[in-house]
Amino acid sequence: MNEQVRPTILESGIRWLWIAALTLIADQLTKIWIQLNVVVNQEYIALLPFLNIHHTGNPGAAFSFCADCGGAQRWAFSVLAVVVSIVLVVWLRRLPLANHKLLTVGLALIVGGALGNMIDRVYLGHVVDFIQVYRGNWKFPSFNVADSAISIGAALVILDSLREMQRERRERRAGKVTGQ
Repeated sequence: MNEQVRPTILESGIRWLWIAALTLIADQLTKIWIQLNVVVNQEYIALLPFLNIHHTGNPGAAFSFCADCGGAQRWAFSVLAVVVSIVLVVWLRRLPLANHKLLTVGLALIVGGALGNMIDRVYLGHVVDFIQVYRGNWKFPSFNVADSAISIGAALVILDSLREMQRERRERRAGKVTGQ
C-alpha cells in the first residue's frame, strides 16, 4: 500500500500563507488609496508611455465577464472565491513544502488575490480596478493587485505542473535505461 504521510504544519505549504496575507493587504491598501485619490472613470494618471492609473469598477469577473448579469454575480463570484480559497488552503496544508515551493507560492498568490477581490464584491458590489495598460487607442481591460496575483499565481501553478511532468518523464526514462 502506497500511503502518503501528511506533512506537519511547519513542513507543509500552509507555512507560505503569509504570501496570501501580504497580497491581500497590498491589494486592499492600493484600492483604498485609489478610491480616496482618483476620480472614478474620469481621471487618468500617466505612469509610463504604456501604463495609466484609471479608477474603474467592475461588477463582473475577468474582462468584465458577466458584468451585466443583474447583480447575482456579486454573490456567486464571492462564494466561488471563498470555496476556491478553502480548497487551495486545504491543498497547501497537504503539500510537502520541500518538494513544491513553486506550486505553494502560486497557490498562496491565488488565495490572496481571490480574497482581495471577494472583499470588494461583498462590501462595494464591484471590484476596484485601476491599472491600465494601453498602446495608442487600444486599452487592455483595467485590473488590480489581486488580479495580478491571481495571474502570476496561475502561471506559477502551470510552470510547476510542466516541471513536474518533465521530472516524471526523466524518471521514466531513467527507469527504462536501468531496466526497471
